[in-house]
Amino acid sequence: MVSNVDAVARMSARLDAQLPALGVLDQYFAGTQPMSFLSAEAREALGNRLRALSVNFAAMTVTAITERLRVEGFRSGDEATATRLWEAWERSDMGEGQHLVHTDALAMSRSFVAVWAGADGQAVVSPESAREVTVERDPVTREVMAALKRWTADGHGHAVLFTPSRITRYVSKSGVPEGGMIPATGWSATDSQANVLGVVPVVPFVNRGRLLDVDGVSEMTPVLDLVDALNKLSADLMVSSEFFARPKRWVSGLEIEEDEEGNPINPFPRDSLRMLQSESPDTKFGQFPGASLDGYSSAVSIITSQIGALSGLPPHYLGVHGDQPASADAIRSSEASLVAKCTARQRTFSRAWGQVAALVSQVETGRSPGRVEPVWASPETRTPAQAADAAAKLVTAGIVPTEQALDDLGYSPEQIADMRSMRLREVMTTAMRGDTA
Repeated sequence: MVSNVDAVARMSARLDAQLPALGVLDQYFAGTQPMSFLSAEAREALGNRLRALSVNFAAMTVTAITERLRVEGFRSGDEATATRLWEAWERSDMGEGQHLVHTDALAMSRSFVAVWAGADGQAVVSPESAREVTVERDPVTREVMAALKRWTADGHGHAVLFTPSRITRYVSKSGVPEGGMIPATGWSATDSQANVLGVVPVVPFVNRGRLLDVDGVSEMTPVLDLVDALNKLSADLMVSSEFFARPKRWVSGLEIEEDEEGNPINPFPRDSLRMLQSESPDTKFGQFPGASLDGYSSAVSIITSQIGALSGLPPHYLGVHGDQPASADAIRSSEASLVAKCTARQRTFSRAWGQVAALVSQVETGRSPGRVEPVWASPETRTPAQAADAAAKLVTAGIVPTEQALDDLGYSPEQIADMRSMRLREVMTTAMRGDTA
C-alpha cells in the first residue's frame, strides 16, 4: 500500500494555519463578530444589555452577487456530451450546490468541488469547504498537484489525500474529542486505490483579486472595517435612544427620605412616572429636552454610502434615503457596477466549472470532452418582455440565429433541444393537415 504520510502532515498543518482567518470571515458572514470600536468604559456601562448588534452588509456583498450567478447548462461541440453533463449536474443536485460553491468562494475566498465515481459508475459532484480542504500547487504552472480533505468522525480525525496517481484514506492514531483540534501528525493509511483519471479530482474555485492571490480574497474584505464602524454607530444609537432620547424630568423642593441604611428612596417609582405629585407647595417640576439622534443618522448614511462605493451595491440595496430608483431604467443604471462585478465572477468561475465538467466526462466515458463551458443566466435585471423583445430584434435583423437568442434568454441546452423537437413536430403536424385537406 502506497502512502504519503509526510504530505498529509504538511497539508494538515497548512489547513490548521488557514483556519483562524477563515473563522473570522465566517463570523462576519454570519454577523456574529465581536463589537469593535467600543471603549472599555462603554462595555462596562452596557453590561449584558447589548450583547450583539450587527448590520450585516458584509454578507450582502456576497449574496448580492451569488443570487445573480446561476449556471443553466453546458455548451460543447457535441450535443450528447452537453446533455450528459447536465444530467450528472442534476443528479448531484448542483442546482443548489452551485449556490453553496459560489457563496463560499466569495465569502471565504475559495471553495472546492470534488468529482469521483459512485457505486454505479456514474459521476458524483460534491461541493467542499475551505475549512476542510486545501491544495498544493505547482509553483510554475499553478496547477493543483495534490489535495487533502480532512474531517472528524467517530472520535478520530479522517483525511483523504488526492494525487494524480493515487487516492489514499487516512485516520489519526490519536483520538479527537468533540470540537477538538485534529492533530497535524500521527496518521495511518487505511485504504489506497489508483487514480484512473490521472489528475487531482478536486477543482478550486478561487475568488482571485490580484496575480499573487493564489488562495483568493474574500469579497467582504474591503468593507469589514466599515461594517464594524456601522455596527458601532448603531450600538451608540441604541444606547442614546435608551438613556438620553426620552426626556428626563426634574423636581426641586421635595424632601428625599432615606432607608435604614441611609440610601435615598426614589419617591417616584418607575411605574408611577406617568404622573408626579407632591404635597409640598414649594415643590417644582420640570423636564429636560431629549437628546437629538439626527447626528447618528447622518453618520450612518456616510458609512453606508462608503460601503456601497467599495462593494458596488446600489443605493436601494443599502436603504440609503433619497436614492431610491424612480423607474426600471433607473434600477438597471444603479446596478451597472454590480452587474459588471457579476460578469467578472462568471469569467473567473467558468474555467473551474469547465474543469469539473471535464472530470465528470472522464469518470463516465473515460475520455476528455474537449472544450466545455458553462451557460450562465444573465446577471442583469430585465423583465421577460424586454429580454424577449431584444432577442426578437436580433433574430429578425439576422445578427444572431434563433438558438443563440434562446441561449441569451437563459434557456438551458436541454430546454433548447426540447424546443427544437417541439418546433419540428409542429411543422410535421401542419404539413400533414395540409396534405389531408
